[in-house]
Amino acid sequence: MEAGTRFKVYCSQCREKVELPAEDFRLTLGRTPEQAHYSFGCPRCGAAVRKAAGAKIVEALTAAGVRTMRLVPVDG
Repeated sequence: MEAGTRFKVYCSQCREKVELPAEDFRLTLGRTPEQAHYSFGCPRCGAAVRKAAGAKIVEALTAAGVRTMRLVPVDG
């Protein structure tokens, strides 16, 4: 992980702009690119925030070493 990588994001709950280290984010990759999202806890209001992640955001978060979970289909 790159040392000191930080991202500026807006909290959808309190609408504050916050800056967080890469360690505070989680990235989830769905079965399709449209299902990708990232999440973080807002340090201002405590809200659990989840936002869609387009290709550029996925690339930036992955390059910074953000923890990533990949959703895979369950065989039925």
